[in-house]
Amino acid sequence: MKFLSRVGATALAASLYLQHGIAQMADGTYTDQTSGIKFKTWTQGTEATEASPFTFGLALPGDALTKNANEYLGILRCKIEDAAAPGWCGLSHGQAGQMTNALLLVAWASEGTVYTSFRWATGYTLPGLYTGDAKLTQVSSNVTDTHFELIYRCQNCFSWNQDGTSGSVETTQGFLVLGHAAGSSGLENPTCPDRATFGFHDAGFGQWGAPLEGASSESYAEWAELATTTPETDCEGTGPGDAECTPAPEKVYDYIVVGGGAGGIPVADKLSAAGHSVLLIEKGPPSSGRWGGTMKPKWLEGTNLTRFDVPGLCNQIWVDSAGIACTDTDQMAGCVLGGGTAVNAGLWWKPPASDWDYNFPAGWKSKDVEAAANRVFDRIPGTFKPSADGVLYRREGFDVLSSGLRKSGYKEVVANQSPNEKNGAFAHTHFMFRYGERDGPLATYLVSANNRDNFDLWTGSAVRRAIRTGGKVTGVELECLRDGGYSGEVKISAKGGVIFSAGTFGSAKLLMRSGIGPRDQLEIVAGSKDGETFISRDQWIDLPVGSNLIDHLNTDLILTHPDVVFYDFYEAWTAPNEGDKERYLNNRTGILTQAAPNIGPMVWEEVTPSDGIPRQFQWTARVEGDGRITDSPHAMTLSQYLGRGVVSRGRMTITPGLATAVSEHPYLHNAGDKEAVIAGIKKLQAALNVIPNITWVLPPPTGTVEDYVNGLPVSPSARRSNHWMGTAKLGTDDGREGGTAVVDLDTKVYGTDNLFVVDASIFPGMSTGNPSGMIVIAAEKAAERILALKA
Repeated sequence: MKFLSRVGATALAASLYLQHGIAQMADGTYTDQTSGIKFKTWTQGTEATEASPFTFGLALPGDALTKNANEYLGILRCKIEDAAAPGWCGLSHGQAGQMTNALLLVAWASEGTVYTSFRWATGYTLPGLYTGDAKLTQVSSNVTDTHFELIYRCQNCFSWNQDGTSGSVETTQGFLVLGHAAGSSGLENPTCPDRATFGFHDAGFGQWGAPLEGASSESYAEWAELATTTPETDCEGTGPGDAECTPAPEKVYDYIVVGGGAGGIPVADKLSAAGHSVLLIEKGPPSSGRWGGTMKPKWLEGTNLTRFDVPGLCNQIWVDSAGIACTDTDQMAGCVLGGGTAVNAGLWWKPPASDWDYNFPAGWKSKDVEAAANRVFDRIPGTFKPSADGVLYRREGFDVLSSGLRKSGYKEVVANQSPNEKNGAFAHTHFMFRYGERDGPLATYLVSANNRDNFDLWTGSAVRRAIRTGGKVTGVELECLRDGGYSGEVKISAKGGVIFSAGTFGSAKLLMRSGIGPRDQLEIVAGSKDGETFISRDQWIDLPVGSNLIDHLNTDLILTHPDVVFYDFYEAWTAPNEGDKERYLNNRTGILTQAAPNIGPMVWEEVTPSDGIPRQFQWTARVEGDGRITDSPHAMTLSQYLGRGVVSRGRMTITPGLATAVSEHPYLHNAGDKEAVIAGIKKLQAALNVIPNITWVLPPPTGTVEDYVNGLPVSPSARRSNHWMGTAKLGTDDGREGGTAVVDLDTKVYGTDNLFVVDASIFPGMSTGNPSGMIVIAAEKAAERILALKA
């Protein structure tokens, strides 16, 4: 009875995954007539048909529900979009069906043969080859004009280890969460699986709950003996080889800033303006056309614009992130010049005073940063009317929701003119755009810095670590990761310093590789490829780097209304509306001057749960639904961000392969956080229910808000907002002495003389809204304090 209860619980969990739209999968059974293997199957869609784009099934050993299995027999049936370019499909075996840090299986058809490759991803880019002991042998395969099918045995596939990063799933739980993805193009080197590359999963992706009841069989051993085939491959050449870099120039700088994003660009500008020689190093490529960027759709060819310059193309990061997203973290992060301010939707908020006063110590309160904030918004004022003609386009979604908010007593404000109006208020969305193009630090701070003779900018060059003896930093060591980058060392002057501004994950990783961080993490670095040249243990600085990890918990609601009209920003990449394209190219007007996917209104409110701690929420509405849940062209998604006041925290750690991972997510560990989320949803729903003809999709109208929130998965892949902060916390309680802080009030790393951190990693607590503006303000303030410290 105890086992049956567990099966019942896992079946309930599966139903919740399906109910809340992680993926719509119809379950069933299938018996292969040739082999006799009986599979438990899941087919994409509400019912299984011959035309279904994706089917996966498995058979398990007879004792798999009482003894964890590490292998299975599988069937993959995938749709071929174009017989001339058949594309690919794939499966994630991860604990949550995630792409990163999990064993991935990719399959495709070429010239009548089905090929497979085990892959591993540390970031949201093309997965590299998995080097563990997983083994696949084929039972049979079949290729038609519309589908390909593979029946196979997968050994050592429910546990994995890649460069010391390990994981597994347990079949004894009676339930798995799997992930699927498919792409229609981009397949190259198909007959050499180890060297094959493939395009983005533009043909669909998702996770689903897979109850295992009925999947095990006593005939498993007999069936497994049928797996005897491995297709012939054609692998010529030795692969891409190592990157080729150039020795770094022998030039000494006063300051080296590592990372060209929201923190690094402003601080480099301010230090160079003060007369110091400054080198800004960005490991990614240029982004904006202004800085030599070249990534663009065909319709921008012949212009000086790239995908990063056009606001309406910002969502392309979720379709094609190759060469843009960082490859050394399991979360989405921009590794291009500009960092997040180059790839995000450009939301630009002047933070309320409470964000500083609640989260930061004395010296960083709102009164202390007021002058810095004014300087930032003088240079980057932002706008809620990005089009050059001052017109807001396709505002149906804003008009529908704002009508209900007004009726329910919410106050309409101009957000950046009234930054402290963050309770019971709504507004149009402010963006860091100007004249119909992306503005921000790339178009302001970097321009003024680049005009000075004492400033140098390197792109495509990575930093391995700071070079230090004890607390004294003398320069940085470079790492050759990209052709054309620099290698070697770069020195700083005796009066100089090094500033890490590589982002919440990047700066924490640099600190650890410089021998600064918790001892358990430094031991991992010592056992990695860095080990031979890693700083000696007697010079390690024990600080809580990676702790205090925070992010906006994201909880999505979906509704439909007949007056809401969807605009296909994704189609604008390859085939934009001709009139919209011409308006944008000729005079920077029209819908393409606005961020995809038509964002607004923004809503703010505070909720105080029973623990007495006020929680700040920002609601971001956008005109798009989720095709896995509703195909209505009249859908809107409302994303609830849990911000200032959140109690839950997580942890970032480093892997033996020197990638970073969210080892403990920062979501809903505190009961008050969840209580506030539920109350906030109820409050907004009540405000919007006064709108005639509104229909709720999520939460499901047949259940309660409590059921909905309690049934949602809680993981970064399901709930992140990618507003990560906190891994190098600023404060007065020195982490070497049992405190929680990594940097002091001057952003100087405790235990060092001249190593600083300036980016979102220093934030002690969560901001109200999208953090770009607050990060730039912090960089202005940090530069002011660093200069005063040196004086």
